[in-house]
Amino acid sequence: MSQPITRLDQNARRSRAVIHNGTVYLAGHTADDRSADIQGQTRQVLAKVDEMLAAAGTDKSKALNVTIWLSSMEHFAGMNEVYDAWIVPGQAPARCCGAIELAAPDILVEIMVTAAL
Repeated sequence: MSQPITRLDQNARRSRAVIHNGTVYLAGHTADDRSADIQGQTRQVLAKVDEMLAAAGTDKSKALNVTIWLSSMEHFAGMNEVYDAWIVPGQAPARCCGAIELAAPDILVEIMVTAAL
């Protein structure tokens, strides 16, 4: 029997979240105020992640995997200051982080999360 697939905040190109078989897959999220520094953008992105996880029926304590893209590894320490405060103690997900060319030059960080329901 096929498991249902639920798509949240969908348009023709993407869904902000996809729920399947007890797992939530979030699309990459970026800051709305791109004039903010890395810490400000990271706070905005993690707030969006929290909102999307809540809409899917879960929260960051059930995060399984986090992928973080930075526009430059020079932002690594500043992003980590905010990220480390966001993580639920004792429940850190698997994580990777790297620098890539993001969709626009004023995007400093993009974050994807996979979580259990």
